[in-house]
Amino acid sequence: MKILVTGATGYIGKRLIPFLINQGHQVICVVRDRLRADKSYSEEELIYVIEADFLKPETLSNIPKDIDIAYYLIHSMSNSSKDFESLEESCAINFKTYIETTNTKQVIYLSGITNEDELSKHLRSRKNVEDILKSKKYATTIFKAGIIVGSGSSSFEIIRDLVEKLPFMIAPKWLNTKTQPLAVRDVLTFLYKAAGREKLYNKSFDVFGPEILTYKQMLLQFAEVRNLKRYILTVPVMTPKLSSYWLYFVTSTSYKLATSLVDSMGVQIIGKPSNINKTLNVKPITYKQAVELAFEKIEQNSIVSSWKDSMISSGRLRKNLHKYVNVPKYGCFKDIKERPIKDTNKTIDKIWRIGGTTGWYYGTILWRIRGYIDKMVGGIGLRRGRTHVSQLDAGDALDFWRVIFADKKQKKLLLYAEMKLPGEAWLEFKIEDNLLKQTATFRPRGLWGRIYWYSVLPFHGLIFKGMINKLVDV
Repeated sequence: MKILVTGATGYIGKRLIPFLINQGHQVICVVRDRLRADKSYSEEELIYVIEADFLKPETLSNIPKDIDIAYYLIHSMSNSSKDFESLEESCAINFKTYIETTNTKQVIYLSGITNEDELSKHLRSRKNVEDILKSKKYATTIFKAGIIVGSGSSSFEIIRDLVEKLPFMIAPKWLNTKTQPLAVRDVLTFLYKAAGREKLYNKSFDVFGPEILTYKQMLLQFAEVRNLKRYILTVPVMTPKLSSYWLYFVTSTSYKLATSLVDSMGVQIIGKPSNINKTLNVKPITYKQAVELAFEKIEQNSIVSSWKDSMISSGRLRKNLHKYVNVPKYGCFKDIKERPIKDTNKTIDKIWRIGGTTGWYYGTILWRIRGYIDKMVGGIGLRRGRTHVSQLDAGDALDFWRVIFADKKQKKLLLYAEMKLPGEAWLEFKIEDNLLKQTATFRPRGLWGRIYWYSVLPFHGLIFKGMINKLVDV
């Protein structure tokens, strides 16, 4: 079958595509930014990448009409827009309007469990999208999940941060909220097995794990898996705003995402039983098993996708990566350094491992201080790290940078700064004529931007010189 996957670069979409390929389906991947499409897609005969934005109906014309099934995986936990719900609504309407002109027989949507009278902002939006997607031209199959547990998922990484950093926690009362966590592998199984199943047409199913746990129990069970002793005291006096700050300062999440999570975590999420597990022959695993499997992926350095690489985690970048590929030449300050290379392959390997657990090769304490300062002023700091220790692709998060361009064949890596700055900054590594050229570019915004540049100039001179020397020293 020919299957359309929206949100193909997202946490679920990126993981679902290999399952569909293994089933022999032809997959049409719709992405807003072709630069962010996985490079392996171009090497796979059964994958075709289309650039389109469902907020812009005029960009949808390239999507083929002979589609059999479409997955709608477009959603966000971002709180960056006051019009969040209307934007999600517009996306769904534009998707439905176009899909109704195709041969699509089934639309499969991953939503959230909604069983409370008072829904969080994001669950309310998911429910609205469910209603919009229903059509007389095609059938819908809706899966409604709660907390998804897997390597790189936002819930997993936030719990990991809390458990591994805090031996004792004074936590908000919403840690006593009940939920039914579901392993990401089970979510994917439900999704790919539903393709073409007529028994599931025009039906909605809650999908959930075998246990009902509070967030506190999830934290303590996570600690057991990691062989850590942890103590948690919940207090009723912590307001949603204080709770958001608590998550923001302790974990790698952004403040906007922390606010969204706190809003959602106050709502009990218990699924309604159905026969879907038996119909699709799925036996969801326990929370502990999901955590153990996630760490197997982490130890094997084989995390397929991470919430940190989504634009939700972005501190500044909001538009397509193309906008930032061409580094400005005028009205900018530049720090340019060049060094002859002893071994090109080893230098490229070092460049591609930069940041995260590897660090920045020189002045580590200064990089950390800059990260702390950024966090204190509402930025993302260094704690996002990176998803893969040695692999970089356009769109990946890298500490407080975003990968804009990464191509080993062209021997070039371009990063865009997402820390709080009075201007814009790029960092480029490029090898030409057996020389490594390292260029830091800063485009100031007003007088404060210029003051900032000159104030950090002494540190830049030290850090950038030491960094390039380490990169060529093999």
